Amino acid sequence: MHIASATFPIIPALGMFVALLIFLELGRRLGVRRLNVPGARAGVGVVDGSVYALVALMIGFTFNGAAARFDSRRELVGATTNVAGTTWQRIDMLPAELQPPVRDAMRRYIDALIASYASTSVADAATIRQPEAVTRAQNDLWAKAVEVCSTPAGDKARMLLLPSMNELFGAVEKERLARAIHPPRLIYVLLAIAALIGAVFVGYAIATAEKRNWLYMVGVAGTIASATYVVAELEYPRMGRVRVDAIDRTLVDLRESMK
Repeated sequence: MHIASATFPIIPALGMFVALLIFLELGRRLGVRRLNVPGARAGVGVVDGSVYALVALMIGFTFNGAAARFDSRRELVGATTNVAGTTWQRIDMLPAELQPPVRDAMRRYIDALIASYASTSVADAATIRQPEAVTRAQNDLWAKAVEVCSTPAGDKARMLLLPSMNELFGAVEKERLARAIHPPRLIYVLLAIAALIGAVFVGYAIATAEKRNWLYMVGVAGTIASATYVVAELEYPRMGRVRVDAIDRTLVDLRESMK
């Protein structure tokens, strides 16, 4: 795991925390200037409530979507492992003398796949292209399988082994594409705008206090920033502390069984 990718989810959360504190202070200063203005605080509670509700709705929407996509990716990795195990077993249908090159190619393919999971970085998350190492290993495995299945001795395995490999490649592709699916950036822009406007209203509402209520200000900023952090972690697994390593481990265990 690269240092840059490990710290990636912290960046938007920290930026949101700092921005919220700035807008809280901005709202407070606006409120202090208008303390003695008649009617300046009329309807503050009604306006605040609507903005806070929108912020809560946006946070809940993005969090629920991120959690659902995280669970979907785990299921796809599990499906990939299941198909890989089936493919490995179906190599047994080949004559013993034809199995070694296909098994070696299968091991190299799984190794490349595991390595691609372990080396995910910010740049990898921004692209939907399959890593070159995985593509080469996949092409080599397919070539070896087609070669042995094209012989008279391997003809019996052709109808089961080759479709199983196609299914494996499809499962890997589906999981890879799922990692590139995220909400439109407009959703995050709207969330940030709503949160910052809400911070201004919060600062305006607490302007009646003689001193800054740091507990309240830091609490509001920290809560929203924490939610931002968790959403970023779920949207980009394998890049922070929220990991899919447990389900990835099933593929590692399968590779260790390929003796």
